[in-house]
Amino acid sequence: MASSTSEDDFITVVCSNPNPIQANTTSTDIEILISVTNIPSWDLPSILCHQTVKVQAHRNRLIQHSSYFNGLLSGSFSESGLDCIAIKWNLEAFLHILNCIYDCPLDVTSNNFLPLYEGALYFGVEMLLMRCKTWFSEVVSAEVPPQVPLDDLISIWSFGLEHARDFLPELCGSYLARNFMWAISMNCFVDIPYNLLLSCVKHMNLTVDSEMHLSNALLVWIDANAECMEGLSRNEDVCTGILKQIHLSLLPLWFAAEKRSSCHFSKFADESIDSIFRLLRIPSTGSVDALGASHLHDLRIRLTKFSKRVNLSSCSQITSAVLLLSLLPSANSIDHILRGIGQSPFNLERLDRDQCSEVLNLLPTLSFEAVQEVDISKCPRLHLESAIECFHKSFPSLRILKAAFLLKFKISTLRKLVRKCPMVCEVDLTTDTSPIISSQVSIVSSSPAITPQISNLSLNVRDMTSFYNSGLSIAKLTLEGRSDLYDSDLQYISRFCVSLQYINLKGCTSLTDVGIASLLRRCIKLHSVLVCDTSFGINSVLALCSSSSNHIAVEQIENELLDSLALNLQILHMGSCKCVDETSLLKLMSQMQKLKSLCLSDTHLSDGALYSFRGSSLEVLDISNTMVSNAAVAYLVGGNPGLKCLKARGCRNLSQQESDPQKREFSFSYSCRELHNEIGRTCMLEEIALGWGFSYASLEALKPAITSLRKITVGLGGLLGEDGLRKLPTICPMLESIILYFQVISDRTIMNIMANLKKLVVLAFCHCLGDISILSFKFSMPNLRKLKLERVTPWITNNDLVILTQSCANLVELSLLGCTLLDSESQQIISQGWPGLVSIHLEECGQVTTMGVSSLLDCKALEDILLRHNGPGLQRSFIFDAASKLPMLSKVSLDFCDAAEGDFDIPNYGDRHFLSTVKIAKCKLQKGLKVSFVKARMRRQVHRQTLVLVWNSSTVTRTVVKERL
Repeated sequence: MASSTSEDDFITVVCSNPNPIQANTTSTDIEILISVTNIPSWDLPSILCHQTVKVQAHRNRLIQHSSYFNGLLSGSFSESGLDCIAIKWNLEAFLHILNCIYDCPLDVTSNNFLPLYEGALYFGVEMLLMRCKTWFSEVVSAEVPPQVPLDDLISIWSFGLEHARDFLPELCGSYLARNFMWAISMNCFVDIPYNLLLSCVKHMNLTVDSEMHLSNALLVWIDANAECMEGLSRNEDVCTGILKQIHLSLLPLWFAAEKRSSCHFSKFADESIDSIFRLLRIPSTGSVDALGASHLHDLRIRLTKFSKRVNLSSCSQITSAVLLLSLLPSANSIDHILRGIGQSPFNLERLDRDQCSEVLNLLPTLSFEAVQEVDISKCPRLHLESAIECFHKSFPSLRILKAAFLLKFKISTLRKLVRKCPMVCEVDLTTDTSPIISSQVSIVSSSPAITPQISNLSLNVRDMTSFYNSGLSIAKLTLEGRSDLYDSDLQYISRFCVSLQYINLKGCTSLTDVGIASLLRRCIKLHSVLVCDTSFGINSVLALCSSSSNHIAVEQIENELLDSLALNLQILHMGSCKCVDETSLLKLMSQMQKLKSLCLSDTHLSDGALYSFRGSSLEVLDISNTMVSNAAVAYLVGGNPGLKCLKARGCRNLSQQESDPQKREFSFSYSCRELHNEIGRTCMLEEIALGWGFSYASLEALKPAITSLRKITVGLGGLLGEDGLRKLPTICPMLESIILYFQVISDRTIMNIMANLKKLVVLAFCHCLGDISILSFKFSMPNLRKLKLERVTPWITNNDLVILTQSCANLVELSLLGCTLLDSESQQIISQGWPGLVSIHLEECGQVTTMGVSSLLDCKALEDILLRHNGPGLQRSFIFDAASKLPMLSKVSLDFCDAAEGDFDIPNYGDRHFLSTVKIAKCKLQKGLKVSFVKARMRRQVHRQTLVLVWNSSTVTRTVVKERL
């Protein structure tokens, strides 16, 4: 503080709050007198309880540091000779201004920035203006999580615009652009003024995970502001001005197809689809020169120095050329740069691994050090070798790679990834799980793969050493569905992924129990093991239960339970692993004490195994299709109060009362109601799946535990009844998914569900009883994404289908079974009403395919098609035609009954496009159907067998099973 002056220099400033405040209940004084002589000891909370504050301050100091007081007290104003002057201003802001004038500590925050800046501007306190400007500039430029709330940012931007403080709108636009992904998660995102939003999306530092995120956010903003823009003559220009900033060529096909029905985005969606298919027509090894320079900007992936995630998932049009284009300084110079080093533009896919690396080393690629996660799932045209070289050059901090549903991504490719990108710690290589699970189907015949089943790896000693040194950081590895994964591959993985903590081998059907056990013994840091639908058996259980140090020094182990892998497991999913007997399962359960997620569905699970469990941290429990009893489940639930998900469908013993055979002190005759009472007392569930023993009375008992429930499935053996279904929306108002099997339903109950559960995303009625009509589905359900109606709506006509497209306008998955009144016109209704469908299942739906399939293929983003018993109009080449027209199609399920010529051509490996699974069922009436379809359909059709073709990274396997898959 500056040296004090004489008493004659004091002036009293009377500051009144312009907004009345509630009187202090402990004091009747409406004003208070304070002095700057003791400013460090001011009790602000106490002072601010008064409507008026009289402050004794030094006249000269006010004149020196405030242009307002300088003009008022030293000019020709009448107040210049007064010892007391009055002002009206926010008390807290004014006292902070005095703190600044007297050099007292003052913290500028997002909460007080605007009042301080406005006060400093009004009173002309330059030192405070500079401090506020410096603080705001530093905050909006800092590479840390956002520190200025979005609503405050909007206020600051509006203030800067109103008071012509240009630096504020500029900084706000830059800040919003850099933190756009954070902003769109805020409820007040829709309150952003148009001009601020437009400046943000035009900003060079606009940072988004994907063009889809940007598009969706802008559409949300437009929908929320459509009403207030209706009166504007430039309404269409406003929408167009902001939406044309989107790089339409980089949208996922399913998103663009879905938005064709959007009133604001339909034109842009059509442009996007045209652009995507124009790119798809260009071979992945060809040139995109035909697009012209004007399209290159639209092909650049949005990358900035602030980008942390790059999401290209489901962008089937992405190639290495598009990726490279985004990593070079200028789109306009790409052609010149590549020709300068002797390469034809956009032909990197033709180069082998070494040539690609050499070419990229000569290019001036940019480095984006903040990028930690890349998602290239479902990008089948992306040349993986070239992509990894690009990641190596431009994403040095890459830690997470998601490359799901890319059959070309082999274990040898993983080896290159970990060598080139040594910081990668998480890799997802999920593919579609084969429907041929030996424990679930009866195999009639199976042909050998076209090429020998050999390991995907061939490493010499030098490679293995490099592999080992590079893979130390891999902690999470997902290989779900990889039928081309063999024991030898697991051996290499166990050698180079010594830090592995999470492994997902679900559906890896070529692995053996011995191979899985070997991996478990080597990877001693594992805490999450997912092995559903594999040969996981007794050897693997022994590996989990034995000391994790056995292979190092057995003599040092005094008690194997102290350091067994099972002891530290947090996740164990071993559903359908029937090779594990009851004894082994009991031993395994007795050792797991830290488990959070446990799946034992379709196993030899007994009550004894549940009673032997000593853990208390379970959050997820799946015991579906097992023989456990009420008492055993109640015991487990009672010891795990944090349980959030319980799945127990298909447990027939839960509908019976029984005495526990384990002869324990807590064993009594347990009823279903007692079990549900225990759940109601103990848990707070978010997901539940029950069947046998579940009733309306159970719902009442569970009520305390399911108030926050988001997903419910009721299966065979459960009976909620009309009263239970009617109360469901009241008891569980947050439900997002309802799946009902074999329940009694009515118009009243469905109308109640659809009217009150507006957050529903999934709705399925399968084989349910009761009389319902189209009245049930006349409520608008904009959030509904998946609808399944199986054996419940045989009366549906084309007119009813139109009503469904209007009330459930945003579906991406549709399944109809037994809608016998539909015909070939239904295809057009479906494709026009739901253009963004990714899955369509139509079975026994009248004559939908009698005239063939045409309009249905206008749903360009389809990934899964099931067409069975809808009319014998499918051409012999249907599978090939569908795969060539639908770039994301991976699953096709048909029936020989619908083949116009009695058979279907099967694509060879090279012509399959993105296909991974084809299932063709066969009925005993196939020949009769070809001669007289109508007459044959009147007779009972008996399933005979199913032909299943499964493609992996190098082979195709043909299997015939008895079951109808």
